[in-house]
Amino acid sequence: MRMTHVIINFRRHLKRRNYSPHTVKYYLNIIKQYVIWLDVPLEQATSGKIDVYIDHLHKKRMNPASINLYLVIIRVFYNYLRYDERVDLINPVKRNHRLCVPKPLPRSLRDQEVERLFGVIKGKRDIAIFKLMLRCGLRVEEVANLSLGDIDLKRRRILVQQGKGGRDRVVYISDDAHDALVAYLKIRSHYRVKKVFLVEKGTYKGQPISVRGIQKRIEYYAKKTGLKVSCHRLRHTMATQLLNAEAEVETIQDLLGHNWITTTQRYCKVSNLKVQRDYFKAMRNVLQRSEQPLLNQFFVPG
Repeated sequence: MRMTHVIINFRRHLKRRNYSPHTVKYYLNIIKQYVIWLDVPLEQATSGKIDVYIDHLHKKRMNPASINLYLVIIRVFYNYLRYDERVDLINPVKRNHRLCVPKPLPRSLRDQEVERLFGVIKGKRDIAIFKLMLRCGLRVEEVANLSLGDIDLKRRRILVQQGKGGRDRVVYISDDAHDALVAYLKIRSHYRVKKVFLVEKGTYKGQPISVRGIQKRIEYYAKKTGLKVSCHRLRHTMATQLLNAEAEVETIQDLLGHNWITTTQRYCKVSNLKVQRDYFKAMRNVLQRSEQPLLNQFFVPG
């Protein structure tokens, strides 16, 4: 089995299944790492060999969620070899290899923390990038892949193409995100480049900024402010803020591009303001009903 040939065909397979370029690149990188580590032919790998590989990833201090993702990708690759390449093998990655991972609730920033964060962001590009995450709920990959033609400033909306799961969706632009985006576009040069956000300094000046480039910027601002903030936490913050402002869960689901409403409902558990508001509203009704019989005892018909 010629590995180069197999990898090329696997890339085509992922593209045919409408995986995003970022996902394809990530999958191939994981598979290459696994193949380099493996000391037997692919088709001879056993379930025990996967156990050893899991130990290897643990030694690299990889967290359980990342290990599970590696295992999913390797399992997909073996299924491809078996069913598409017709390689005679048994998939060594079993369901019981999956590690137990606690699922933490999404965390959001408080209003004063949002203010602190944007207080240190000075560049118009970075302000626009992180406003789109905070106000539109865009993922970091979606911001990096955003093209000029996807933005409709007049109608205040953005077409997110090929989001997670390969699905398109429409998100809307708040006033402050609109102002930040307009301010950046006014100073943006390199009009021939279709991607919205570009590298501003160094060798790659004028080229589209990468996902990792954006992540490095938020890491820089997190260190500068002392806040525990990430690109995804800005997205969480938008969801929590909308829920606190009494937006419907279904609306938030559409804006975030969640497949399942149960994913969005997790924000209900951390939206303390809404829980507090609902509690006191309901409790007032309870107290009013309990007080009514007492009032009736003192009411004497004329």
